[in-house]
Amino acid sequence: MSAPLRLGIAGLGTVGVGVVKIIAEKAALLRQRTGREIVITAVSARSAQKDRGIDLAPYAWEADPVALAKRPDVDIFVELMGGHEGPAKEATEAALNAGKDVVTANKALLAHHGQKLAEKAENGGKVLRFEAAVAGGIPVVKALTEGLAGNDITRILGVMNGSCNYILTRMQTAGLSYADVFAEAEALGYLEADPELDVGGIDAGHKLALLSSIAYGTAVNFEGVELEGIGQISINDIEQAADMGFRIKLLGVSQFTDRGLEQRMTPCLVPAQSPLGQLEGGTNMVVLEGDNVGQIVLRGAGAGEGPTASAVLSDICDLARGTRISTFGQPAKSLRRAQTTQSVTPAPFYLRLQLLDKPGALARVAAILADSGISIDRMRQYGHSEETAPVLIVTHKTSRQALNKALAELPNTDVLAAQPVALRIETV
Repeated sequence: MSAPLRLGIAGLGTVGVGVVKIIAEKAALLRQRTGREIVITAVSARSAQKDRGIDLAPYAWEADPVALAKRPDVDIFVELMGGHEGPAKEATEAALNAGKDVVTANKALLAHHGQKLAEKAENGGKVLRFEAAVAGGIPVVKALTEGLAGNDITRILGVMNGSCNYILTRMQTAGLSYADVFAEAEALGYLEADPELDVGGIDAGHKLALLSSIAYGTAVNFEGVELEGIGQISINDIEQAADMGFRIKLLGVSQFTDRGLEQRMTPCLVPAQSPLGQLEGGTNMVVLEGDNVGQIVLRGAGAGEGPTASAVLSDICDLARGTRISTFGQPAKSLRRAQTTQSVTPAPFYLRLQLLDKPGALARVAAILADSGISIDRMRQYGHSEETAPVLIVTHKTSRQALNKALAELPNTDVLAAQPVALRIETV
């Protein structure tokens, strides 16, 4: 049997503790499956005194993760600190410079610096792996880099942030407002320290950018992801979408077209009976479409100690077996820099308008839509006050560009009581 594979783990939060537990509890199983003993030699975290519910006495302690990354008794540096700058970036670079392989769960780090880090790793003959950075326990990175390597990927769709899916599901099942469920999720610890990373779509956008790079052979381009959070979604939107047979999801979509790379992480309506429409709570789902395989649906826990630690171990086990592949499925230097483009694929849209109760208000809205080349499929009015009239419109297929033109002109009608809400209806 080969010599033990020695790990240095930086970051002992939820995921780091989960990795330590798996290695301690399943040492024999890991040895049987990889042909090699996997051991932890040293760890690093902000506090050595914190009670984490695990015994850290067998491992050397390093206060500085950069020092941990440079230790001669570490073969793989496991980065679980988070953040795209500061200690995580510095320690990862130090590990690669010191000739270590790196396994990380840090989607922000790779979304911002993945290209440079991948080139650094590959130039030094090292491996940088990140299964745990996308969709928790779902093996979507391995599916794209290995299982679907014989396909041209035509589209990726996914619900990739469990916190947002929890909020939208809870709003629907409990009939609660966004503000109420947001406060509930924050109290339960479901949101990041900066909640905007979750509800603003940033966390999920990081993940989409990484999957796009693997799928289309392009350099990671997080800046090219169109981001829109869920803060504008009201309980009325949830209920009205359900009334029409739809569910609202924060949905990531990417595809490579003749015009360039389209990436968006925005709230969308999806058919209620579709796999994405039936996704509940904090669960994630990624749908991959390839020219040979057709559609593949991957569903599972998108976060948490066990699922994410399991994904970290999958990368470690690959390295223990001697499986060494490029970070994004092909040499980093061969990744092309794609032109960023917005969607030109026509789709129906959901429009929520709060109109002032004025004669001819609806006619003015219809005229603006018609002048922009948008036809109305369905229209409903829900409730009515003395001053305003809530109106819901579902359009026939149109382009986002035409819709943006109409949305820019609607305020000039002087019949809007509030900003319109426009959501794409996605075909799944």
